[in-house]
Amino acid sequence: MAYSILKYLRFIIRYEVGMKILDWYIIKKFLGTFFYTVVIFTVVSVVINVSERVDYFIRAKLTVNEIFFDYYVHFVPWINGLLWPLFALISVIFFTSRMARDSEIITMLNAGMDFKRVLKPMVISALFISALLWVGNNYVIPLSTKKKVEFESEYFKKSNRRVLTNNLHWFISENEKIFCRHYRTKDSTVQTFRLERYSEFGKLESVFKARSLKFKSAPSTWEAEDYELRKFIGTDNFSSDFSRGKMDTTIALYPDDFVTHTKQMEMMVTSDLKDLIITEKSRGLGNTKKYEIELYRRTSDPFSVIILTLIGGCLASRKIRGGLGFHLAAGIGLGALFVVISKFTVTFATNLNMQPVLGCWLPNILFGVVCFYLYKWAQS
Repeated sequence: MAYSILKYLRFIIRYEVGMKILDWYIIKKFLGTFFYTVVIFTVVSVVINVSERVDYFIRAKLTVNEIFFDYYVHFVPWINGLLWPLFALISVIFFTSRMARDSEIITMLNAGMDFKRVLKPMVISALFISALLWVGNNYVIPLSTKKKVEFESEYFKKSNRRVLTNNLHWFISENEKIFCRHYRTKDSTVQTFRLERYSEFGKLESVFKARSLKFKSAPSTWEAEDYELRKFIGTDNFSSDFSRGKMDTTIALYPDDFVTHTKQMEMMVTSDLKDLIITEKSRGLGNTKKYEIELYRRTSDPFSVIILTLIGGCLASRKIRGGLGFHLAAGIGLGALFVVISKFTVTFATNLNMQPVLGCWLPNILFGVVCFYLYKWAQS
C-alpha cells in the first residue's frame, strides 16, 4: 500500500506539480522514514498490548483469528491516529539530521538554493500525511474504534456502557420537556414520568403525568399507567383527564436514550458527532464540551503534523556538535512538551471556561510561534 501511495505521489509531482528530482529525493526519504517509523512503533504497541491482554484472551478462549481480525485490525488505526504527528516529527528529524551530517543541506544552500526551497518538499509530504490523518480521524478511525470498543466491552471492560437512571430532565423536541424520576433497565420502565408541552411562544399548554411508563414496542410506543393529562385553557382555566388504568401512547423517547457509552464520541464519524452535539444542546442535557473538543481535535491533529514537520526540519537542518543524537533528543523533548501542553489545554477546556476550539488549537498556535523562531534560527 505504501508503495502505491508513493507511486501515485510521484505521478502528481512529475506531471502536475512540476517539481524536480531533488524534491522527489527528499519526499521519498521523508515518506519512507515515516512509514518505516509507523511500522516499527505499531509492532511495538501491539506487542505491549498483547502482553497486557493475554490473560483476557486465554480466559475468553479466543482463537488467533478472532484476536487478530476482531481486535488488532481495529486497534492499529486507533493507535496510529494518536501518534502520527509525533511520528512525523521523529521521521523528519531523523532523515534531515542525516542529510545535515552528510553535508547535503549545506551543499544545497551553497549552490544558491533558498532554505524555503529545502523545506518545500517536506511541507508537501506533511500535507499528504495530514490529508490521510484527516480522513482517518473523521471517517476511518471512528468506525474501527467502534469495533475495538465493542470487543473491549465484551472481553475486557464491562463498564464502558453507562445508564442514566435518576432524576432526568431533558427536551425531546423544541416544545416538549420530560422528567423521569427513575429508569429501570431490566424492563425499560420509567417510574414517575412527566411530559410538558409548550407553545411556540414558551407558554405551557399541557402536562402529561404517569406513575409508570413502560416501553411496549418499537419505535416509540409506551404504556402509561395511572396517568393524568392536564390541558391549560387561557390564563387560569384548565381541563384534566385522570385514569388509574393503562393507555398506549407515542412519545419521542427511546430506551437507547437512557444509555450512553463512555467512548461514544470516539466511535462516531464526524457527521454523526455534529448531529449528536446539536441533539444534546436541544435537549438541554448539559455540557457538550467533550463532544466539541473531539470534533475540533480531528482537524487540529492533522494540522499538528505540518507544524511539527516544520519544527523538525528547521531543528535538524543545521550541522552541529552532537549530530543525530542531539537532534533526536531535542525533537523527542519538543514532542513530549507538545503532548503535555495538549493535555493541559484539553483539560482546561473540559473543566474550566476555555473555549473547546481554543483548547484544541492553542498547542498548534504556541508551537507555530516556536516554529517561526526556529525557522529564523535555521536561516542565520
